[in-house]
Amino acid sequence: MFSISRYFRLSFLTQLACIVICVALTDYGEARSIGDESNENAITDETADYLRTHGAMMKSYMNLSVDPCDDFYEYACGNWKNVKPPRQSTHRRNNLMDINYRLTEVTEQLLARTQLAEALNVSSELLVAQRFYNACLAAELFPQAAADPAYLSLIRSFGGFPAVDRDAWNASSFSWFNMSAHLTNYGARGLISQDILPQHPFNPYFKLPELGFDHIVRTAHVANTSSRAYKLNENRMRGYLKAYNLTEDEISAVIDGVFAFWREALSIEDKFKGDTDKCDELSKINEVPQFDQWRSYYEIAWNGIDFYNGTSVEEFCDFYYVELDKVCAKHTEAVANYLAMLLLYRMDDKLKEPKHPKDHKDNCVMILQFTLAHLFNRLYMAEHFTDEKHSEISDIVMEMRKTQRHILENVKWLDTETRAEALTKESVITPVIGNYKNEELSDILIRQINNLTIVEGNYAQSLINLRVLGTYLQHYSGLHAESLPKDTKPLRLLIGMQVNAFYYNLDNTVYAMAGILHPPAYHRSWPDSLKFGTIGYLLGHELTHGFDTGGSNFDSTGEIRDWWSRKSKAVFQERAQCYVDHFNQYMIPEINQTIRGNETMDENIADAGGLRSALAAYRSHMKHLQRSGEDNETYAPKNDQIPGLDLSPEQLFFVGFAQLWCAEYQPEHYWEELTDAHTIDKYRVLGAVSNNDDFAEVYKCPVGSPMHPKAESCQIW
Repeated sequence: MFSISRYFRLSFLTQLACIVICVALTDYGEARSIGDESNENAITDETADYLRTHGAMMKSYMNLSVDPCDDFYEYACGNWKNVKPPRQSTHRRNNLMDINYRLTEVTEQLLARTQLAEALNVSSELLVAQRFYNACLAAELFPQAAADPAYLSLIRSFGGFPAVDRDAWNASSFSWFNMSAHLTNYGARGLISQDILPQHPFNPYFKLPELGFDHIVRTAHVANTSSRAYKLNENRMRGYLKAYNLTEDEISAVIDGVFAFWREALSIEDKFKGDTDKCDELSKINEVPQFDQWRSYYEIAWNGIDFYNGTSVEEFCDFYYVELDKVCAKHTEAVANYLAMLLLYRMDDKLKEPKHPKDHKDNCVMILQFTLAHLFNRLYMAEHFTDEKHSEISDIVMEMRKTQRHILENVKWLDTETRAEALTKESVITPVIGNYKNEELSDILIRQINNLTIVEGNYAQSLINLRVLGTYLQHYSGLHAESLPKDTKPLRLLIGMQVNAFYYNLDNTVYAMAGILHPPAYHRSWPDSLKFGTIGYLLGHELTHGFDTGGSNFDSTGEIRDWWSRKSKAVFQERAQCYVDHFNQYMIPEINQTIRGNETMDENIADAGGLRSALAAYRSHMKHLQRSGEDNETYAPKNDQIPGLDLSPEQLFFVGFAQLWCAEYQPEHYWEELTDAHTIDKYRVLGAVSNNDDFAEVYKCPVGSPMHPKAESCQIW
């Protein structure tokens, strides 16, 4: 039905570049807009109190004993891990992600907004959400009821659980590939790792599957039983198996079997070191036959729609799956047990203790918030997204674009022909603030909620039904591609109630979603120095994506076209390599791994470009205000600092940027994010400021200091 080459498929992966942050919201009152000069000095007592409180919070995150020129991340964020509120989380904590908990509080409020739902014609859907919420609140979530008949019945229906049904389970009828495909329908990732391309027809693409539960495993992790990865995964499996009243000997045998399977499966990955291109080379060198089971996957997970016509080269490397098939045949029972427990893991709320009812409640809200996102987005945008926010962000986008255009006009290494193309592309960038609106498609997605069956007194079955609905909503555009216009946008862009920003190459548009317009990314009462260091940088990051190594493949109309001269492209690639080499030097001591500079290159380029252009835009904006004041005797520049923080406006700019990424990781979280396109938070900050000459000037960092290692830093834009 639809087939594209690997090159173009990889190009499409860059179409929807994003910050990939999860933050949430709070608000403390309104102040002036950046574009509203008449109110420049209108700081009320309420605003002043808020700024003092916010300044004290920012200061509490800092480790002032550290020289900012030695380690700016530690200086700006060193105490964050000690003052952050306790929260339930299975992933890394960071300042932006933590605001998601406040967004959850807003979702809880929206659950009770019956009159608003009636006014928006979504009352029946909200009633379904309320019924699930009440069922979740009434359920016992800790420990998970792993042995619930609903879960066991589901597992038996698509593969079985030999650890539990040893006598009845039939290895000869078991298909590890089909069971993995079935897991996809519940949002679980078995031995097939799928995402969806952000372009019509919204077909799936596939990545190397990651093994493990609470800790992704690599070969080094499973060499012995003493590693943290081993212990965490062992404990998770042991908890599930105990629920089925297995003996200790039986439990140990099942766990040993899963680890034995992992070791052999990981040895396949080790042959190409996780590099898909190298895996493809092995397929050719070894003349590996085509892995021929993909049609079955589409029958199970995509209602029979085969986007690649069963040509496995379009799905994932044949070498990997042909070899994995051999390993799975050797460890049939272990694979079935592993996949069965992955289903339990997907359904598990993963609460750590029963003592905190708030964790229970928050968990129930979050399930709905992320699964029924289009419903709560409709309510949220009506209740919380204001014209004032839209107006101010529009002004900041305009300032950022003026600066980006100035950079493109003056960067010395671009030749005339390529510069003209770049300026044309910049001139037609479209900003979308809040969310992309497609009311007809949003209505269709919201109406699907009425198909959710809540089984009274059976929370496990209700949760299974919700997971199926969630997967269907994620797959909707792909399943119905033939009836959707070719210019349909990714569903993710319809959801303003997310804390993210995007640059979409196919329509040359920058998106600032409504959920990001809250602290620590934005507040109307902040001085402009802090606004530009936070939301200005985030918008600049997205604008820069239009001119990173992926975005530079797309022209002003969103078409893939090589608009670069040979000379300019050579310089561009050389400058991009500088970022690769720089980030490759960062060692993560907690896991003894280095940052993967090549895989994170475009995000690092976007961070550097966004930070540099945000400061330039701030400086330009302040000069404009000063020039305006020359013609107005009553104008007096306001103090662009925050009370309680002994920082100049431009120092505050950089602290605001860094504190977006204050984080705390456990070792398993480093492994979880090591292969992500975004650099781990700490090194994101260090890499950006140590390649920023303005930072060195503002903090007076001498050449040779850790934050100013050499006179010539990496720079493209």
